Amino acid sequence: MGTPAGRARPVRVLVDMDGVLADFEAGLLRGFLQRFPGEPHVPLEERRGFFAREQYRALRPDLADKVASVYEAPGFFLDLEPIPGALEALREMNDMQDTQVFICTTPLMKYDPCVPEKYRWVEKHLGPQFVERIILTRDKTVISGDLLIDDKEVIQGKEETPSWEHILFTCCHNQHLALSPPRRRLRSWNDNWREIIDSKRRALPLDPGCLELPQQ
Repeated sequence: MGTPAGRARPVRVLVDMDGVLADFEAGLLRGFLQRFPGEPHVPLEERRGFFAREQYRALRPDLADKVASVYEAPGFFLDLEPIPGALEALREMNDMQDTQVFICTTPLMKYDPCVPEKYRWVEKHLGPQFVERIILTRDKTVISGDLLIDDKEVIQGKEETPSWEHILFTCCHNQHLALSPPRRRLRSWNDNWREIIDSKRRALPLDPGCLELPQQ
């Protein structure tokens, strides 16, 4: 069905997976403590920077490979717990009128078993209809959308001016960052994500192919 006359096109929302839908950081710390109980670790409240491996490297160089071995292990991505409220929000978002929702996620360079486990996680928690909405890419800047909800503070790639507005989703590693206007933050799934989508919808131009002709 096309867009009704005089209305803007649908809002396309890209939603990151790790740190936004799936609790990567809690799973990583839990796995590290189980696997290396005698080693120093970084508590969640002290996490800084997107890449945990680099913070562990600064703590002690050999810890970088140890923490990487946790998230590269079979079962890691599949067993991650959902972020509170994420599943409900995504389902509601998907049911919103004139809204397209896609899960846009970047796999590890060592993509096996990361990639199949991401698909299985989505099917397990959201159902097969959302499996069809997964976009895996190493470069999110080339993906077309209006909003990208992502916990990575800076997203760069081949496209210098992506089509989407980056909404920073609060995670332990970025909660200390101050954003300069007009950048926006979503502090949790209890925050105002509906208003963010509605504000983007209001800002979209009307589809010229759907404008009603004036009455004669």
